[in-house]
Amino acid sequence: MDNIKQAKEKIAKLKRELKAIIVAHNYQRPEVQDISDFTGDSLELARMCVGTRAEVIVFCGVRFMAEMAAILNPDSTVLLSHYGASCPLAGKIDVETLRQWKNRYPKATVVAYVNTTAAVKAESDICCTSANGVDVVNAVMNEEILFVPDQNLGHYISTMTSKRVILYPGFCYVHDRITAEQVESTKLQYPQARILVHPECRPEVIDLCDAALSTSQMLRYVKQSNDRAFLIGTEEGTLHPLRKQNPEKEFHTIASNFVCADMKKTTLDIVIETMETRSNVITVPGEIRDRAKQAIDRMLAIT
Repeated sequence: MDNIKQAKEKIAKLKRELKAIIVAHNYQRPEVQDISDFTGDSLELARMCVGTRAEVIVFCGVRFMAEMAAILNPDSTVLLSHYGASCPLAGKIDVETLRQWKNRYPKATVVAYVNTTAAVKAESDICCTSANGVDVVNAVMNEEILFVPDQNLGHYISTMTSKRVILYPGFCYVHDRITAEQVESTKLQYPQARILVHPECRPEVIDLCDAALSTSQMLRYVKQSNDRAFLIGTEEGTLHPLRKQNPEKEFHTIASNFVCADMKKTTLDIVIETMETRSNVITVPGEIRDRAKQAIDRMLAIT
């Protein structure tokens, strides 16, 4: 406990010295979320970073998120808390592969999930998050959508629109591993609980849930709900804000292996080291940044 207290005091001092803000995704360790100025999902953090006056943004998340912060805040220095924190889903598609798919479907509008590199965003028409994917797809004028790179999220969106959604075969290993059998088994243990899962889960899992929601949407859903117990189907880090905001309610994960290894690379000691050395600076080349920003701005204009 003393070590955590000392680490928090050190981080607060470094924030003042650097004129920095710290932002953290909901999947980060509880103690990392607690030292952050802002926490949220990808969409919330993108909004929070826009126009910040901070000279330094310390991003506790994974690389594509820090890239978005750098794209949206060219006058700030963006530090990724752990330089090796990446997103395996984002790694499932590269620019050359996307171009091949665009050649295959030349009439389709490319909607890129934000879990992609800046270069892939630059090659896309518009971005989306799990929170606004349905709104983005429905707002696009074209009736044919090439959705990259998460096939499960794309499938979920396809059930909420009349448009033809072409699915690229990528997936999030954390969400894709949950099975319908696990949902049914856990439901037997907690029959009164509401089932909330992330739309990156498989279709058969979503079919068994009460709602498919991004992490920010889960937080709002639970806060407004009169239910007392919930089964949560997303990365375990989300349990921390859920329990903090709703101490009178009960939360259980559907599976015990809901852990993103890259999200858990960041520790308080790593944050301190990154801030002290001003290392892990994330930059995006100008030409890529400009095109990627267009895709992000189009998303933000819709939601």
